[in-house]
Amino acid sequence: MCNDCGCLEPGHDHPHSHETTTLAVHQDVLAKNNTFAERNRGFFKAKGVFVVNLISSPGSGKTALLEALAHHYGPAMAVIEGDIQTSRDADRVIRSGSRAYQIETLGACHLDAHAVHHALDHLDLSGCRLLIIENVGNLVCPSAYDLGEHEKMAILSLPEGDDKILKYPALFSRVGTLIINKIDLQPYLDFSVDTAVSECRSLNRSFETFLLSARTGEGVDSLIRHLDLRIQALR
Repeated sequence: MCNDCGCLEPGHDHPHSHETTTLAVHQDVLAKNNTFAERNRGFFKAKGVFVVNLISSPGSGKTALLEALAHHYGPAMAVIEGDIQTSRDADRVIRSGSRAYQIETLGACHLDAHAVHHALDHLDLSGCRLLIIENVGNLVCPSAYDLGEHEKMAILSLPEGDDKILKYPALFSRVGTLIINKIDLQPYLDFSVDTAVSECRSLNRSFETFLLSARTGEGVDSLIRHLDLRIQALR
């Protein structure tokens, strides 16, 4: 073995240089994903379904919010659930009155458009007006992947702190809706709503903010009215 480069070929003769070669990559690394995203977009348009890509940290209250929305929309809403393992979240949505399909990523930290495309083969969208894709709990990886959605929606919960937006700018620069959840805990936590909103505004001039508590129901009606307007705009 060559002690310099680790080559296993005996008698390998080379100058042992440490020059760096730069390779130009001309193909978009997300090109395959984007192809499936466009297919998904066409499918959603044909179905007349408004689609949300819901992204947040684990424990922010995504599924609790979906349960509240399922109680309101019932079979008019469907959910694609992304988790590393278990069907617990899909089961919760189904028990709350909406249809759901679980994607277990088995380690992947995000959903991609191909996984969503495959899930659509197993999810009946007849009579559905709203499809929410609950992405894997993560503020980083999911933000880069177009799933064919109409809107990215982010949840930031009060226990996470108001400093997360500038720490994870890739997501918050892309959101159409910022949900600040667990607002019922505000008397007990040092979280500045004004700071969170203004820092998101520094990255993104075009988003709407909703303060709510999925647990108590406070503010959920305002989000429902927002979703209803987006659904109606497709008609």
